[in-house]
Parts: sequence; C-alpha cells; structure tokens
Amino acid sequence: PRRSYDDLLRTLGRGELAPVYYLYGSEDILKDEAVRAIIDKALEPHERDFNLDVRGDGALDPEALHALVNTLPMMAARRCVVIREIEAWRKKAGPREVLLKYLENPSADTVLVLQESAPNEDKERDWKPDDAIADRVEAIDFKELEPDRVPKWLNHHAKRLGITFGEGAAEHLAAACGYSLGALRSELEKLAGLADGGPLTREQVGDLVGVRHGETLDDWVDAVLGDQTAKALELTGRVLDQSGMSGVKMMTSLGSGLVGLQLARALHDKGTRGGSLERAIFERFLKIRPFGLGDWKALARNWSRWAETWPAARLRAALRITLEADTALKGIRVSDDLGVITSVVLRVGKAVRRSGGQAVSMTTGR
Repeated sequence: PRRSYDDLLRTLGRGELAPVYYLYGSEDILKDEAVRAIIDKALEPHERDFNLDVRGDGALDPEALHALVNTLPMMAARRCVVIREIEAWRKKAGPREVLLKYLENPSADTVLVLQESAPNEDKERDWKPDDAIADRVEAIDFKELEPDRVPKWLNHHAKRLGITFGEGAAEHLAAACGYSLGALRSELEKLAGLADGGPLTREQVGDLVGVRHGETLDDWVDAVLGDQTAKALELTGRVLDQSGMSGVKMMTSLGSGLVGLQLARALHDKGTRGGSLERAIFERFLKIRPFGLGDWKALARNWSRWAETWPAARLRAALRITLEADTALKGIRVSDDLGVITSVVLRVGKAVRRSGGQAVSMTTGR
C-alpha cells in the first residue's frame, strides 16, 4: 500500500527504517524534508562523511549505480544513498534495470532513497507513479499540504529560524502566499532577517509581504460570492496590485469558487442542508484534495451558507461571465485588467440574480 508523509514520520518516530524508499507526488518541499528526516534516523552526524551519498540521476550510469548501492558501510552500521530526479529513469533502460534487479534483494546495510520530482503542471493530469518501483518498496505519496495544516508547518519552520508569530499572523501569511510551501519558505527566509525576537503581528506580516489582512485573493473571492459587492469592488484594485497577481489569476480563483458553489447547490437541491451540507462539501475536499482553494473548512462553511442564493441559472450565468473575462484578459486587445474585473464583480453580483441569470457579453455589451 502507498503511504503518506504522516505515515513515514510515524514509522521514523518508532525507529523503523525501510531498506528502500520511493518519494513521489506533487509537493517537492515535503519530499526534501522527508529525505532529511530519513538521513537523521539512519546516520549519526559523524557517520555521514563516509556513509552518505546524495546523487542526481544524470550522474549515474548503470555501473556507477550498481557500485553505489552495493558499497559496504564504513565504520557505521549502515549507509544511506539518496538519488534525486529518478523520473529520468522512465526513459533510461540501463539504470532502471540495475535498480529493479537490486530491489529483488536490497542490501540490509543500506537505506536507499529514490526521490522523483513533481510532474509539470501541464503533465500532472496524466502522471502516475512508477508502479514497478512502488510495488517493491516503501512508497510515499507527497500531496500538497491541506490549507488548515499550512500555518502549523509555518510555525514549526519559523521556530527553527528564531521567528514567532502572534495571533493570526501565520494564518494570514499562509493565505497571502496562496498556501504554497515554496513561496512561504522564501518569505520565512526574508522574515528571519527582520525578526527582533518578539512575535510578529498580523499587521507586520501584512506590511512585510505586501498583502494586508482582509485583502488577500481569498478575501476578494469570498466577497464576490458572498454578495458583498461594495467590498469586492473596494478590494479589486488592492488585490490586483499585489506582487505576482494578475487578472487571469483572479478569474481562475473566482471560477474555482463558482465550480465549488455548483457542487454545494447540487447537494442543496437534493435536500442536503445546514451542517450536513457543510460536512458533505468538506468530505469532497478530503477526497479530491484540490490545491489553491484556501481554507477548506472555511470554504465548506461559506459554500453551504451561500448555496441558497446561487441557483443553477445564476451559477451558469456567472461562469459564462467569468470565462468570457478570462478569455478577454488573455487576448491582446484588453489592456485594462482593472476595468474588466470591476465589470465582472458588478455583473456576477446581485444584478445577475435580479436579471434572472442573463449574462451580458464582455466585448459587445449585449
């Protein structure tokens, strides 16, 4: 059976080491953390000079791989070998054959860690783990961390850097960075140079990252979908001006929220209401594990509450408006992102509901 990062940490905590690990999935930062945890459990610091090898696939031919995995430990109980970027072996017969032969009877004196890079975004849909390897070893699937766990990850790593967060500060930083561990790791490195020993407040974090509390992309989407049109209009320019933001990114997030509301409304129309609807939505999150949608628990709570005001006709109209805006923003004729997004906010709001769900063309006004 394939295991999770949590499963791996539990087994390492019990002092258990497998002869071979295969680390795959979409979250490379957690894979790097897992590699360090395995090395820490396998070798004492003074044993690593002679018994730790970290290689990339490009540096290994079949003979070098055979020698690497069959070398005996020196003045230690075991060796640890880490081979990164093994996805290249899917197209290299030589090293792959050596590896599969080794996996038939792996050495008891070596802990071998095979790390595969996350698939590119355009290939992620069709990607799957290498079953020929995964079925023979301890295979760990590294999914993106659930949004409500990201602040805990932040606090853990901040502590190592001498950073402490005040109330709500870690949560705001997570939301401001879209719950991306890569972006958050970069921000932590910046914050480490600015921390003065005291806890960073939510306002300080907002000033440092350029995104104030209540002005994140998630806040803007919530305002649009929650029929807070005036607030959404006020936030539009502020969110659009943030570093790394674009009109297309805002439309993508809004479209994701509308699709989520479609799920909520479909369940609502089948008679699922109140707490049962909220639980049903959250269970879908746990099953599908979407990335980039913000706090799943908060979304489940909001979508279950908003489903009443979003009948199917309104949802279809809002999705048409959002898709049309996304297409316009990607075209060469539109240079005013703010104007396009402001128009979307106005027409996706209460005016669309009052019009019976009739969408108006972004380009012709009809």
